[in-house]
Amino acid sequence: MSDVLEKIKTRRSVRKFKPDMIDRETIDKIIEAGEYAATGMNRQSPIIIAVTNKQLRDKLSAWNARIMGKSEDTDPFYGAPVVLIVLADKSMPTHVYDGSLVMGNLMLAAHELGIGSCWIHRAKEEFESEEGKQLLKDLGIEGDYEGIGHCVLGYADGEYPATKPRKENWVYYAE
Repeated sequence: MSDVLEKIKTRRSVRKFKPDMIDRETIDKIIEAGEYAATGMNRQSPIIIAVTNKQLRDKLSAWNARIMGKSEDTDPFYGAPVVLIVLADKSMPTHVYDGSLVMGNLMLAAHELGIGSCWIHRAKEEFESEEGKQLLKDLGIEGDYEGIGHCVLGYADGEYPATKPRKENWVYYAE
């Protein structure tokens, strides 16, 4: 079996991270994998915001918790020190699919490099809010983007989650 297929089969979401920061070179390699995700007609509608600033990371976590209906001291990012926010240009009809493929590539690349990851939702709601729109403006990002997801990254704190058996009747052949 190829190494790629093995990585696909063994990647799991990590929900408890050590506070240790990932080095920039590793983050850049993970981001590069996201940049090469397939997109509709190769229009490359997504963008990635790499958040390594703890203050901004904590602010995003508090927003996310609030949207989730939890107290702002809840950390939906599970302590991960890095958040890669994937957004995609709403004018592209495939933007949600494009951004989803970016998220998949990010998580697989992280696994390949020994980094834990988890897809955290509510980016759509965050970046539809006035706070989210202001953040994009403050970062110099122009355009009409939809938040697709947060790919949180870090070193797993504890055992890496085991692969669970696949469900029955996953595939139906029409021959």
